[in-house]
Amino acid sequence: MAPGDLKASAFDFAPEPAVVLTSAGALMAMNEAAEVLLGRGLSHMARSGGHRGLPHGSALASLAARCSAEGGAVRERGVEIALFGHPPIHVDAAATPLADGAVLLSLRAPGAFVSVDRTGDLTGRRSVVGLGQMLAHEIKNPLAGIRGAAQLLGAVIGPRDAALASLIVEETDRIRRLVDRMEAFSDDAPPLKAPVNIHRVLDRVRALAVNGVADGLILRETYDPSLPPAWGDEDQLIQVFLNLVKNAAESARDRGDGRGEISLATAYRHGVRVRGGEGLESRGAPLEVRVIDNGAGVPAGLREHLFQPFVTTKAHGAGLGLALTAKLVAGHGGLIDFESEAGRTSFRVLLPVAPPGTGEAQP
Repeated sequence: MAPGDLKASAFDFAPEPAVVLTSAGALMAMNEAAEVLLGRGLSHMARSGGHRGLPHGSALASLAARCSAEGGAVRERGVEIALFGHPPIHVDAAATPLADGAVLLSLRAPGAFVSVDRTGDLTGRRSVVGLGQMLAHEIKNPLAGIRGAAQLLGAVIGPRDAALASLIVEETDRIRRLVDRMEAFSDDAPPLKAPVNIHRVLDRVRALAVNGVADGLILRETYDPSLPPAWGDEDQLIQVFLNLVKNAAESARDRGDGRGEISLATAYRHGVRVRGGEGLESRGAPLEVRVIDNGAGVPAGLREHLFQPFVTTKAHGAGLGLALTAKLVAGHGGLIDFESEAGRTSFRVLLPVAPPGTGEAQP
């Protein structure tokens, strides 16, 4: 692919809406995300006169004019736009000068991508679904090699290390099952629910953490031993809490003083109900699991968007872990939220109990 074609593709499929204006303020180009946000394609705008430019005095036109006048990037938060008959929406907008006086307008409207309320309800865009399918395909390929290598190692190493090799095999099998059933974001099939011992889930997560991301950190447990079984998919719940513990471990380790801690706590909250989606009644979700760390806390600027894809503080992170976690919790009819301040961040997951007569979770 030629460099020019590559740049064009990157613009077209970028996850955030983007619009390019000429030096005269006329609409030159817009990507797919912008078409979804604004509700009309570029060709339709041209036929209806939208190619003449943004409405005079509109917030985006003013932002573009400031960018041209100052000769540098400018940003505004909470800009209200109402273009081409589309209902008013609020976005965070950035204007960047390009060659020949053109201006690139980048828009961020959280609801246009994936919205997550306190119940974890998600609505994904095509670009997110496509990304999920691509990642699922790429994940499956190396899993077989990892599994085979772990089996070979297990046959030639001592009994103690063989247990770790067996853990690798079990985890690759679990990940493959998750990918097969979910295809990350693109699979809307409900989880395969059964009674699940939530403490068995947390024990598995802890075993993985102490031999990996949480190695060298202090892990504390405060469990309510009388909890009834949860109603859920054990593999998916392992993934939920493994994601949360991984994030907690990274935050605690970033303290840099060797005193990083992670706490896992469970409790039963009588009368807790989670509101359903549109047209659905609220539902009981009294099983509470908390993952707590003593790291620096979630930056204030990210808190509102923390469960959306591509939001991350990590230099090399993809920003998909918490978005997927929220989707999995929502699929269980549960809730995920968090509280954060310097020195303490607590992620809380609420889950429903197994209905009577569905059997008991195995110890």
